[in-house]
Amino acid sequence: MTAEGFLEGRRLQMARGVLLQCIMGGYPPARFYGSDDGDLALVPDPAQIHRLPWSKQPRALAICDAHELTGASSSLSTRGQLKAVITRYKALGLDPVVATELEFFVFAPNTDPTHPFQPPVGLDGRREDGHSAFSVSSNNGLRPFFTEVYECMAALGLPRDTFMHEMGISQFEINLLHGDPLLLADQTFLFKHLLKEVALKHGLTVVCMAKPLAHTPGSSMHIHQSIVEVDTGRNVFSDEAGQPTATFRHFIAGQQTCMADFTALFAPNVNSYQRLCHPFASPNNACWSHDNRAAGLRIPASSPVARRVENRLPGADANPYLAIAASLAAGLYGIEHKLEPSEPIQGEFEVPDNLSLPCTLHAALERLKRSQLAKELFGKEFIEGYIASKTMELTSFYDEITPWERRVLAAQA
Repeated sequence: MTAEGFLEGRRLQMARGVLLQCIMGGYPPARFYGSDDGDLALVPDPAQIHRLPWSKQPRALAICDAHELTGASSSLSTRGQLKAVITRYKALGLDPVVATELEFFVFAPNTDPTHPFQPPVGLDGRREDGHSAFSVSSNNGLRPFFTEVYECMAALGLPRDTFMHEMGISQFEINLLHGDPLLLADQTFLFKHLLKEVALKHGLTVVCMAKPLAHTPGSSMHIHQSIVEVDTGRNVFSDEAGQPTATFRHFIAGQQTCMADFTALFAPNVNSYQRLCHPFASPNNACWSHDNRAAGLRIPASSPVARRVENRLPGADANPYLAIAASLAAGLYGIEHKLEPSEPIQGEFEVPDNLSLPCTLHAALERLKRSQLAKELFGKEFIEGYIASKTMELTSFYDEITPWERRVLAAQA
């Protein structure tokens, strides 16, 4: 809308069904979002109104909450779902603290989706060949792009911890500073939007697919989680002697209990499972471990004050609001029910059947469909609407025959 209309407080309304729009642009049947398909009100968060530094024409972006016209938060809003989980923690005198690690690829423009992605041509006139993991000079060929990324992050107030080249060809990772879960979800969303917009200016393509390249590590969005007391700021995962607490164990157990039911919330696309079925550093299990990257739940080496649980299941393609909400809701479920985790694993291990996770989107949606726990924690309307939208996407995928099928199966008798 115009700046004048925004500053006058003009209400922006949108059809409810838009919150269930699938990635191809279609919608599930209207019964999943109210048969009348009435309006929602988009209410801007005053703390999340940003002048867009990459735009020559003055523009601003406002992150909004989706409210029913009654004033209540819409159950279809993933940002609203996250706020509801945070409120449940606060009712217990607790504040969750999270940080996200987001991986992404920077590619040359890909005008034909039947062709694989390629790394861009750098300032030296060459394409990266895959030997730059953690190199201090690995992004020199992309220096103008990253310089503007850093400038835009500063302009949007996005503090960064570390930025590095990851294992994949032209793959990078940013670690955002830990803080309030809603703020981190907003920052993760803004950063992904920023990346794509700045990349277009530089003739590049940023891809946040979970697995854009074969034979190459995928892109994750690991979520680091701890809990502090509202009044004191004390990390409740550690006691006064610096040892793990019962609350720490209960939180892990809740994550383990819910992880299989919630897999479709952490891994929302067909491509998500390409990353998880090649599980090098992308574990598709609900095991937990001290500093073992093969476990779905990793406890990083840290001081007692920084004790935290890292959920390694979500990919870069996950909705940050929903993934953080689901992970924190799982941990809170364990705390409220005083659940106990399995024994931690170390070294190489076999995943027990009860800690294995769905390995396809179809299996994950079927598991979510049967989950009374998911409906209890997020509401029947949200879960059924989410499943309906994702089922449309899965059906669309099955409507196409892939090059592999034509190449390998056509000659079979």
